[in-house]
Amino acid sequence: MKLSIIVPVYNMAADGKLEYCLNSLVRQTADDYEIIAVDDASTDESFAVLKRYENQYPELFRVFRLEKNHRQGGAKNKGLDEAAGEYIGFVDSDDWVHPDMYARLMERAQETGADIVGCDYCLTKSHTMEPGDSCHNNFTGQCGILDEEKYKSLILNPGSLVIKIFSRQLFEAPRLRFPEHIFYEDNAVATALMLRAKHFEYIDEPYYYYYQHSSSTVHTISEQKCNDRMQAMEYMLSEARKDGGLERFQKEIEYRFFCLFYKNTLFSYMQGMKHYRLAYIRRMGKEMRESFPNFQKNEYYLDKTDAECKRMIALQQKSTVLFVLYYRLLYLYRNIKYKNNR
Repeated sequence: MKLSIIVPVYNMAADGKLEYCLNSLVRQTADDYEIIAVDDASTDESFAVLKRYENQYPELFRVFRLEKNHRQGGAKNKGLDEAAGEYIGFVDSDDWVHPDMYARLMERAQETGADIVGCDYCLTKSHTMEPGDSCHNNFTGQCGILDEEKYKSLILNPGSLVIKIFSRQLFEAPRLRFPEHIFYEDNAVATALMLRAKHFEYIDEPYYYYYQHSSSTVHTISEQKCNDRMQAMEYMLSEARKDGGLERFQKEIEYRFFCLFYKNTLFSYMQGMKHYRLAYIRRMGKEMRESFPNFQKNEYYLDKTDAECKRMIALQQKSTVLFVLYYRLLYLYRNIKYKNNR
């Protein structure tokens, strides 16, 4: 078996979302592949939909059901444990793919011997195969046999996992699995996968369709999701220590940790929450400081972080109360200015 495509599924039966995803997978022009769909204890008709496809396409589909919800990480882990393919792909069950996506990715892998091959994606708000706004996820400078500079680039910018295929050996030498019961599980393992790879390739075409809708994980903010993102990055850091990557690429891993654990989480929390908990914000800054005491001296931080963000980060590190007051006043001023200019 050349390829296993893993689809974690939870409550996607409504509005034909799941069928559209599965139809795009059964129509792939690739050969010698399987679809492993894992129902994560759905409470709607998702499992019945999956069983219907398994009965209709027994040569392609294998369906599994988790009795308790483990979030996407648990469903992906079940898929990995069952996969027979030399390469592994992941698809979110509310998204879909171009008919040639996996044929093109597998061709590039077989031509080059790459253990990771990626492509681009497009954003769409409707079920269509017409390309929407295309998003570049990697770039050609990252391609080829990986040297130190390419590793650094892929740690800083690994791109999304769902638009890639991975040699199965990357998950098995030693065993690597996703954290369960949290969101942002891909962030937790992306760095480890890049560090384990020897050869990366990329196709500059948008073969993956990323469905934009209000219930998507990235469009809703809660304190729990902020916790999950921080937990995911702690998992990333733990894996980097195991693989020796932290010692080798400390600056790059430190900056990625800063961006996802601290900066993105802090400002998502401030923008998305109606009521702030000072103790929570204070803990976030404290844990960042404990993990990397000198992160504000990191060369990527100095070069890539904009001046306003640096001011806010420095203020939060000094005083959470002053940071929250400054943030509120700044965005009150901007809202008033925006309304007056309309």
